[in-house]
Amino acid sequence: MGIIELTEETFDAEVLQDKKFVIVDFWASWCTPCRMLAPILEEIADEYPNIKVCKLNVDDAPNIAERYGIMSLPALLFFDSGEIINESIGLVSRESVLSFLPK
Repeated sequence: MGIIELTEETFDAEVLQDKKFVIVDFWASWCTPCRMLAPILEEIADEYPNIKVCKLNVDDAPNIAERYGIMSLPALLFFDSGEIINESIGLVSRESVLSFLPK
């Protein structure tokens, strides 16, 4: 499926109104750990078509970042049917990301 680029305009429809399990990667282009996490998320997006993987650039969507209290990058929020069920802050391994996925 690939990674979906979110904007402030598309966030609610793509994440909060979707019944699927959604991972949202809060990132910024200047963030080195964010760039290191990107290939891991791309692999997961390709390998798990039942999971939606999205990216939100916090520099382009500060209101959404503020809504969720994002203070450090990268930050992953895990949504199920529009509700946050978990989060991960900082660079994490593939195994760590996979541990948050539904069984």
